[in-house]
Amino acid sequence: MKRLDQIGLIGAFVAFCWLGMQAVHELGHCIGAWSTGGRVAGVYLHPLSISGTFLAYNPRPLVVVWAGPLLGALLPVSVYLLAKILRIPGLYLFRFFAGFCMVANGIYIGLGSFGGVLDAGDMMRLGSPQWLLILFGIVATGIGLYLWNGLGSYFGLGEAKGEVSRKATACSIALFVLTTLGFLFVGS
Repeated sequence: MKRLDQIGLIGAFVAFCWLGMQAVHELGHCIGAWSTGGRVAGVYLHPLSISGTFLAYNPRPLVVVWAGPLLGALLPVSVYLLAKILRIPGLYLFRFFAGFCMVANGIYIGLGSFGGVLDAGDMMRLGSPQWLLILFGIVATGIGLYLWNGLGSYFGLGEAKGEVSRKATACSIALFVLTTLGFLFVGS
């Protein structure tokens, strides 16, 4: 039973992190647009595809394109730090999510610079040098890996031998289900 709890926790929470990371990343683009006088026409979020933000008016496209990965990485870290200060239970879940967002955005921009695709391609077409995207990728990924360091036992790895918190497993599954339903409803 403990392996089933472990699989439930890891599977559901990683899936939630993927969906949550996309939502925070797109929120970053929206904040970038709103703060520069732009207008958001829509945001596409769906659990089975890559998210996207569509703008009706974008006076500062370079700011908007960078706001996605920057805020998409920094907002979860800020929430984690606030949760740490407030001593919120399940802090390791906040820490894992923050690390996930840092790694995902870092890899997305850093490696994306080599193919010139999606946000990374837009950044370079708008004047950002490739070395800056690579640097962002290295720094964000490094911070994300640092945040993940030492969390394995909470997910039943190593000496924990599959033992995880049943509350965390139940909450992770509920988060995943609710998030998926929300995205499906919004995406339809």
